[in-house]
Order: sequence, then C-alpha cells, then structure tokens
Amino acid sequence: MEMENQSSPVESLIDRVKSYVETRIDLLRLKAIDKSSSFLSLLISMIVVILVSFISIMMLSVGIALLIGDCLGKVYYGFFIVGGFYLITGLVLYSLREKWLKSPIANSMIKNLMD
Repeated sequence: MEMENQSSPVESLIDRVKSYVETRIDLLRLKAIDKSSSFLSLLISMIVVILVSFISIMMLSVGIALLIGDCLGKVYYGFFIVGGFYLITGLVLYSLREKWLKSPIANSMIKNLMD
C-alpha cells in the first residue's frame, strides 16, 4: 500500500510536466502564428500601397510628359524628358540602395518580427 502512494506523486509529476510541455508548445505555435500573420498583413498592405503609388506616379508622369511635350511642340520630347528624369532617379537610387533602401527595409522587417 505504501508503494502505491509513493508512485502516485511521481506519476502526477510526470503528468504535470507533460501538460506543461504541451502547453509550452501550444504557446510557441500561437506566437509563431501571430508573428507570421502580423508580418504577412504588413507585407500585403505595403504591396497595396506600392501598387497604388506606382499607378498614381505613372498617370502623373504621362500627364506631365504630355504637358511638357505640348509646351515644346513635339509630344515625344516630353516623354524623353520624363524618361530621362526617371533614368537619373533610378541611377541615384541604385547607387544609394544600401543606405536608403536595403538597410531601412531590413530593419523594419526585423523590428516587426521581434515585437
């Protein structure tokens, strides 16, 4: 009879440890789901903003190109000027991509995943 009483607390302890481990695994799984869903929603919202901005910039660019072309007498002059502006802008962004683009985006993503 005494043997049964001694094994019962050990079995109870083992059951509690199993329950704790299962609860811990569930908690880690839920935290991972929370982080990934938060990151995914941020990514999707950024894609939508970038897409809308891109369309807006393209429409404004066409309008400005037509306006400049109309002022210069040849429509295609306006498109060459706007295209040259974007080429220069692209070269500047490419040369400064580490400082202005890569590092801030990476830091933002890491911060979002760590919060």
